Parts: sequence; structure tokens; C-alpha cells
Amino acid sequence: MKKIIGIIIGVILLTQACTAGAVTKEELDQTLAAKSALLMDAESGRVLYEKNGDQPMKNASTTKILTCIVALEEAKQNTVCTVSDYAASMPKVHLGMRAGQQFALNDLLYSLMLESHNDSAAAIAEGIAGSVEQFAVLMNEKAEKIGAKQTHFVTPNGLDADGHETTARDLAVITRYALQNPRFVKIINTPEYSFQDLSGENHYSVYNRDAFLSLYDGAYGVKTGFTGGAGYCFVGASRKKKHNLISVVLASGWPPHKTWKWQDTKKLMEYGRGQFTWKTVLDGDEAVQSIPVTRGQEDTLHLTCDSYKTLVSEKDDISLRFHIPKEIEAPVQKGQKVAEVRVVINGATGKKIPILAAETVRKITFPFLFRKVLRRYLFDNR
Repeated sequence: MKKIIGIIIGVILLTQACTAGAVTKEELDQTLAAKSALLMDAESGRVLYEKNGDQPMKNASTTKILTCIVALEEAKQNTVCTVSDYAASMPKVHLGMRAGQQFALNDLLYSLMLESHNDSAAAIAEGIAGSVEQFAVLMNEKAEKIGAKQTHFVTPNGLDADGHETTARDLAVITRYALQNPRFVKIINTPEYSFQDLSGENHYSVYNRDAFLSLYDGAYGVKTGFTGGAGYCFVGASRKKKHNLISVVLASGWPPHKTWKWQDTKKLMEYGRGQFTWKTVLDGDEAVQSIPVTRGQEDTLHLTCDSYKTLVSEKDDISLRFHIPKEIEAPVQKGQKVAEVRVVINGATGKKIPILAAETVRKITFPFLFRKVLRRYLFDNR
């Protein structure tokens, strides 16, 4: 009953918070409770707002975003996880598994992400890598590979541990990567899930504890977290009117301020929606031009590229930098990359868009020269 009352109070507070108007950067700077926060455009990866975005922080169960994506990519779907004494000893929040039980990995991923069970995280890690320590190696390798350079995880569940830390920027990078996996998105959007251990004797039901899914229009994830060292944390994702946003709040208060993370997240999302619009910054048709071709059966090559749209604000300084060679040597195949254009926003290079050959230009050959001379001779002697 106390949990239900707490959820109802949270719904009321967040609903009230979501009735406010557009949020400005100044308001974010002054009112965010989180010690570290960041808002990212999920499409381009561009950071739209940050507060101490590169400060190393404890991050509690938001760690499980990386745990889940590593499990999805590194393990077979039919992987079986056998519960060790260590996994069974994990503190709450936990599934309550016992040493010796066996579970299908896929089932434990729902326990991991919906209810944030710490014992499930340990069982997953041991089932895939043999130990929590070896699984942490896989996690850190994956983080490094996808660009989360300041992340170092020690545990798969995010319980406070020496050296276990990340940044708001890295968490956004990890989440952006994870959201490209359809299975990950399916899991985090599942309202409830029921399963049993492989003996068939023990049945479990888990429920999605991400209140933001039902409290914010367009929300579709991602993960809550809390420890005494990290405070309340939340990584969110929302999609509406082509605003596909990822938010991160770390250390957004401590008990009894459980709802601050929702309010912080709402402000970040509303800032993204209110201050940025979906705009064409590169018109592919206008960017098309030609360049000379050497040793080709045609003297020029026509170029083409895709148009590009992204989220921008009125204050953004946008420019295009074309990197096109003065000439190109044949042969050139249609669709071949011959140049690129870089979108520069506020001095930072963002999207790199390839410029392609719009046609095929063959290399000059002896038969081609012979036919050309022959046509000229016949034309000139009519």
C-alpha cells in the first residue's frame, strides 16, 4: 500500500511539473537539482545542454543499460544462467533467486531492466563471462568502443564500488547506442513480464518501475537508479514531432526527494522541445555541382548528396564545409564517394555527409579514342 501511495504522489507531482511552459537555458542552469545533467539529440548525437556533463559520477542502476546491451550482443539467446552464492547474496532490490537455480538469460533481462534486480545483474554477468570481474572487462571494452571514454564499471548492477563511475555524457552515448537495438527498446517498454526458472517450479512477475513512461508524452525509456553514493539518477528518452531526445540526470537529490529526477528530466525534455526545431541545414539539390575528370570519357563528373535535417535553435551558428577535390581521375563508378560536406554548428563539426558520383565515368581506352577519331573524321569530311 505504501508503494502504491508513493507512486500516486509521484504521478501528481510530475503531472503538475509537466504543465509549465517552455524552459530556457537560464532556467535550467538555476533550477536543476541534479549535480550533473545532459540532453542529447538522439539522431545526431549532438549535446543540446549540459551541466557538469564530463564530471565523473557514481551512477547507480543506470549501469544496467550497458549490462543489458552487452548481454544482448555477447550472449546467445538460449544462454542459461546458473545462480551462484554470490549472485543470490545481492542486496535489494532483488528478484530473490537462490543459489543453484537456473534461468533463461532472456527472462533475466526483463528482471534487470524493469525491476532493476541486483541479483539478476550478477547472474547475467556470471552466466555470460564466468565472473562479475570478467563481465566488467566486457562492459568497459564496449564502452570504449562506442565512445564512452570516461566510463569505468566494476559491477554489472551499479552498486557503489571504488572506481565505478561514468559521466552524464558517456551515459547518453551508451544509451544512444543501446536504443538502436530493437530488442533493448522492446524490453524497456514492456509494462510487465512473467517467467519461471528452468525447473518450472518457481514463477515470477516483474513490472516496469519507470514511471516516466506513463507520465510524459512520448517517453519510451530508459532506466532509473539510486544508491547512497549516487543519489537519484535517471536516463530518459522521449520522441515527439521529430524531437528524439536522451536525457541524463545524476545525483538528482537524496531521500526524501525521490521525484526531483522526474522534474529535472521533464525540464530537460521541455527545453529540447521548446528551444530546438527540426530544420533542413543542407539541401542536397542545391549542393550538387560538377568537377573536372582527368583521363575520362567525359570531361566532368556530376555530384550528388542527401539533404540533412537536424535539431537547431535560433541561436545556433550553422555553416557547411565542403571538402571536394579540384579534379578526379577516371574511372569513377556511380554512387562512389568522391567528397564530403561537414555540418558545423557553433564551431563544432557534427554530421559528415558523403558526396557521391551521380554517374559512371569510364577511363579513356584505345577503342574509345579510335571511335572518337573516326567520328570526327567522318563528320569533318561530309
